Amino acid sequence: MQRAGQPSAELPPGGRPVARPKVIYVMGSGRSGSTILGVTLGNCDGFFYAGELDTWIARSGAPILGGLERTRFWKEVRAQVHGAEEIFGGEVRRLMERSSVLLRIDRWPARRALRGSYRRVTEELYRAICGVAGVQYVVDTSHFPLRARELQGIEGIDLYLVFLFRDPHGVVASFSRLIKRHDVAERRMRELTTNVNLWITNLLSVAVFLRHRRDRRMLLRHEDFVADPEGVIRDILRRVDSPAVPPDLQALRTGFPMKGNRLTRSEVIAVRGRQPRTERRSLLTACMQLPWQLVIARLTPVAGNSGAVARTEQPSRQTPPVEPRDEPA
Repeated sequence: MQRAGQPSAELPPGGRPVARPKVIYVMGSGRSGSTILGVTLGNCDGFFYAGELDTWIARSGAPILGGLERTRFWKEVRAQVHGAEEIFGGEVRRLMERSSVLLRIDRWPARRALRGSYRRVTEELYRAICGVAGVQYVVDTSHFPLRARELQGIEGIDLYLVFLFRDPHGVVASFSRLIKRHDVAERRMRELTTNVNLWITNLLSVAVFLRHRRDRRMLLRHEDFVADPEGVIRDILRRVDSPAVPPDLQALRTGFPMKGNRLTRSEVIAVRGRQPRTERRSLLTACMQLPWQLVIARLTPVAGNSGAVARTEQPSRQTPPVEPRDEPA
């Protein structure tokens, strides 16, 4: 029997065709908990957690991590995507997905010229992943709102947007965590740049979110997922019309994602409901992000139950609870 989120060993070489992939795209800032969300969804029946698929073109279809099964899986996927070598490399990500490209008017003609090939290859990629993994849903946690904007223009997929929003104080703290406390100047500069990036990301994410079909979009607060992961997953499954049920949160297999944070280096992880951690409050962050806090509060529909009470079950010794930390987008 196929394990949730894992390629089927019974598939013939080359997989099987999928008429219309269903893509769950997690959009928003980095360090917002998208990896653990993606892993959890990827353990549901009929789902595959592909990780940050923006790296597929940049790395010519090769995953970040090694391993025989992972390498075999992505090699089979690569074989089913035709003509992708014409756009392999990091330039595509800079032109099509990075928010900064909107400020480079001189790059707009190249962006328009690339759009057709980019969308065709991306559609074939999702179709190939579904075929090789034997699933209907692909979870893509690439973050970039401009990538989500391009996905909206692909007619051959059913796109579901999850706008993942974390308390900005938590995002800033995560990006600053490795800076030494006595390096005050560096910490202040990191806080400023992170807030600017957050501002731009939220601006584009809200614009893309609002132009998407209401029945295929949802806002998810990271803190709600932390407090009640099972309830949030159950709600997401209902909203994407999946009959699957939430997986065993104490034994989540990380699968074969292209890229994710350090959690994907473990084969099995666990997650349990708990109260979100309180981060240090910053006046700069509070002032800069206040407009988006107000806007986010008005966005609907919202995934999960904000009033959920954290679960109290303790995970096993082999699968300790994890703190979601995403790598920078």
